[in-house]
Amino acid sequence: MPNASIDDKPRCPWCLGSDIYIRYHDEDWGVPERDDQRLFAKLILDGAQAGLSWITILKKRDNYYRAFDGFDPKKIARYTDKKVAALLADPGIVRNRLKVAAAITNAQAYLKLREEEGSFSDFLWQFVGGKTLRNPWTEPDIRASSPESDAMSKALRQRGFKFVGSTICYAFMQAVGMVNDHRADCFRYRELR
Repeated sequence: MPNASIDDKPRCPWCLGSDIYIRYHDEDWGVPERDDQRLFAKLILDGAQAGLSWITILKKRDNYYRAFDGFDPKKIARYTDKKVAALLADPGIVRNRLKVAAAITNAQAYLKLREEEGSFSDFLWQFVGGKTLRNPWTEPDIRASSPESDAMSKALRQRGFKFVGSTICYAFMQAVGMVNDHRADCFRYRELR
């Protein structure tokens, strides 16, 4: 039986029970993203989520955009110790020194990758052959990684990125529409086909 919220639309079970999750599921999760800077922002947010529930990051997402200068990689790459201290004192984000340092390292790696490859988007989308992979799940549990996320993780780490393990990369791929992991009976699965 399809899962539904108050509007009776069938949805993936993971989003039910929270308005913020339902809104994220309905409007954002799985929508193909090809803009370099927005992909960079989502990669940083997925790295920030490591070890936490995604709803923690969703609740802090606006604060992240504020604290990290709209995820402008040129600005983040030049963050000073003073800026790092301010970030670590900011209750609006996850105050983890390794994750803050990773955002700076990743901004530097992103800029270098763009200089060498031209497009961050093209670099990332190559791992799915440039098009969305569709997994018409019918069971409530789906995988946490894939051969594609393994390859993406390895390539990003080789280029100096941090907090880009295969599980993080797979969650990122789901979020940015590289993988359509909406359940087959979810209304978004059909809309994103």
